[in-house]
Amino acid sequence: MFAGLEELPIESILVSILCGAVVGFEREFKNKSAGFRTIILICLGSTIFTLTSRMGNISDDRIAANIVTGIGFLGAGVIYQGKFTVQGLTTAAVIWSMAGVGMMIGFENYTFGFILTFCMVIILSLFQKIENLLTNIYFVRTIHVTFQNMEISNLGEFENFIKEFKVKPQRKGVEKSGEHLTVVYEIAGTQKNIRRANDAILALDYVYSFNNLG
Repeated sequence: MFAGLEELPIESILVSILCGAVVGFEREFKNKSAGFRTIILICLGSTIFTLTSRMGNISDDRIAANIVTGIGFLGAGVIYQGKFTVQGLTTAAVIWSMAGVGMMIGFENYTFGFILTFCMVIILSLFQKIENLLTNIYFVRTIHVTFQNMEISNLGEFENFIKEFKVKPQRKGVEKSGEHLTVVYEIAGTQKNIRRANDAILALDYVYSFNNLG
């Protein structure tokens, strides 16, 4: 009924779905924009295109190059400018890497595909803990502080206040806006101390507005 069905690379399809599901579960668990189904389809799609190139007369190199290009556009779609920082970079990197895993599986390198999938899960989970540990050692943030008036003495008072929290302020720019003076600072310290300093800044009477830009 289905001629040549036994020759279809069913193993590649199943392995591709499995590897995509492993990484996709981690992304879905963290409520990322590219979640369970999306990551599976990215891995599966890359495998399908790779298998197609092997079955036909089209050059493998050309197919691979177009997969990388297409995935690049897909990854760019999940990157966006948040209120203070750029979001989605890690998700885009996952999409790009998962396509590579799918291509590897399409060439029937199943063991290497599983190893790469395992490495991705380790990077996304364990390495995040390492990032959190590093932020507790050294953390940098950019803040915009607008003072109630134009008195330059407020700057010295504010900077001394920040240092009380073991946070080092570095003045990056000054702007006059009407009756207010806005200063851009880059502050460095532990994440805990910076959070404590941010909370304290909100309570200062001579601060008109405050933005933590990340």
